[in-house]
Amino acid sequence: MKVDHRRLDDVAGSVSRETFERLLGFQELFARWAETINLVAPSTLDQLWTRHVLDSAQLLKLMPAARSWLDLGSGGGFPGAVIAILMAERGGTVELIESNGKKAAFLRTALAAAGAPARVFHCRVEDAPGRVRLPQVVTARALAPLLPLLDLAAPWLQGGAVGLFHKGRDAAREIEEALRSWSFDLVQHRSAVDSDGVVLELRHLSPRQTMPKPRAHR
Repeated sequence: MKVDHRRLDDVAGSVSRETFERLLGFQELFARWAETINLVAPSTLDQLWTRHVLDSAQLLKLMPAARSWLDLGSGGGFPGAVIAILMAERGGTVELIESNGKKAAFLRTALAAAGAPARVFHCRVEDAPGRVRLPQVVTARALAPLLPLLDLAAPWLQGGAVGLFHKGRDAAREIEEALRSWSFDLVQHRSAVDSDGVVLELRHLSPRQTMPKPRAHR
């Protein structure tokens, strides 16, 4: 697995040597914890830097001025933990929501070790509104298809946050399905890392108005 500082700069924007070293430390700690708990699919561990770290880091280049981020269903920390580590030298905060206790414990340990400006909430996403403040950006990766994901993210997206959601080759079908229930402005960014991937930039979420059924006349 090739770890390349210049490739990180290409994907995320300029990253200091210190932050690069923090990401390497996160990756090493991740690999140790992954020996005992399932943080990502085992088949992807040998591609951790490219498939997970760089794939997460590309979001920062899409919203470089954002200083408050919220990651839903953070799992092993992608993209939320990576964004938090990158934010350490830029100022700002990242909040991560994870319902699995072991994964939440890993995130707290890894982010503290990296000195990242982050808070981890051990709860279900459905229980987080009211506990988590309104961010500028909401992220999620491999959490759910777009329609149920929008249902989860709606409390923040309808408050004015921008959504950045990783999607794969089924993105078009997921978008079509979501548009039956939700209205939104959408920009699709081709992934800088995955040839089959896109990042959906989503704004101005609102529920679609359903037409009332005609009343029967007697």
